[in-house]
Amino acid sequence: MRWFGFGFNAFGQIYVHVKSTEVESYDDEDVKVSSPTELATSRDCRLNTVEEVKASWSRRAFLQLDGDRCVYLAGFGAVPSSNESCGVPMKHTDGCTDVFISESCLTLGFSDRVEVWDLLKEEKTPSWSMEMKTQSETSGTRLNLPLVPGGYIAMKPPFYRPLSQHLKAKSLALSAEHAILLTASGVVYTWGAGSHGQLGHGGLTSEEDPRVVEALWGMPMNCVAAGGWHSVCISDGGDLYVWGWNETGQLGLPSRGLRKAQQQQQQAGAGASCQHAGTTPTDEPQEGEKNEDVFISIQAFPALLDVTPSCEVKTVSCGFRHTAAVTTKGELYTWGWGDYGQLGHQSLVSSDEPQCVEFFREKQLHVVDVVCGAWNTFAAVVKKDVETSS
Repeated sequence: MRWFGFGFNAFGQIYVHVKSTEVESYDDEDVKVSSPTELATSRDCRLNTVEEVKASWSRRAFLQLDGDRCVYLAGFGAVPSSNESCGVPMKHTDGCTDVFISESCLTLGFSDRVEVWDLLKEEKTPSWSMEMKTQSETSGTRLNLPLVPGGYIAMKPPFYRPLSQHLKAKSLALSAEHAILLTASGVVYTWGAGSHGQLGHGGLTSEEDPRVVEALWGMPMNCVAAGGWHSVCISDGGDLYVWGWNETGQLGLPSRGLRKAQQQQQQAGAGASCQHAGTTPTDEPQEGEKNEDVFISIQAFPALLDVTPSCEVKTVSCGFRHTAAVTTKGELYTWGWGDYGQLGHQSLVSSDEPQCVEFFREKQLHVVDVVCGAWNTFAAVVKKDVETSS
């Protein structure tokens, strides 16, 4: 399996800058990676053995599958040497089984404990740790971070937050301000800040405790994702539901702000042409044009989104203001804010419509997973002739 990245790269999250380590001296092409770029490999770090990739705004962490199962870190604060082009191996991570990263903390899961390390300090011991029962002592399916038995690990203290046992949590997605939880029976709960409709309860109020998203009741879900101020989930049938903020088209719904920006760019180009021709552009609709578009800034209830009419969605991930989804056919679709190339369309254009990342289709690569950082995207791929499970 190979990993590709695109989008924000000011700290070397995708590839290491060779000219300088100071952000101010980076070239624009180093900061904005608009075309999918394969993550660097080295003799000691074979990315085809990576099991998990996690990303924050300035960093990328990945868990190596074979050998000592250690965690490598790339981006802010990680300065690799010549033989560590794929990242810096983190100390005290041998035997790690899971990893989760925020802008300030690195959370490591082991078979018998979970540790939180402060990325802003040079520490020889974790800033917080908790013992856990081994897999043989617990029943049910294995929980993935940030979930742990009985609760979850938050991005800031107190790190351990309990969850009611009746929820029977299966997975949990955290943003800086809200959380979305999926139960074993496919029910979705949300809590936290709701100022942009990201909780999906129809209003803009916050919720201190998990509250079921009633609009999805009766439709079992199997995947959830949280963006900056938006949320996404996938039903058992492969349908995608979106809600929250849509200012830059991150919901895949018509965005007034995005369309206005695109119109201004078009008018700027037209203005230059008109000046040359001695005419003046106008904002008024021309004869035969319609001005009946419905734009959505906030979608406070879950809305069904047709990514592609012929495919089911397999997995989804959210950046701060963009979204990426993988179909069962192995195609990657992205939409939302694209100023750093995080949509992977080999341009810096934003979009409020899901568009296929043609790079992988042209290279005959089958996308099997996607992980979004705040302003970038990472995709795992295999050759199309390789059998993959859905």
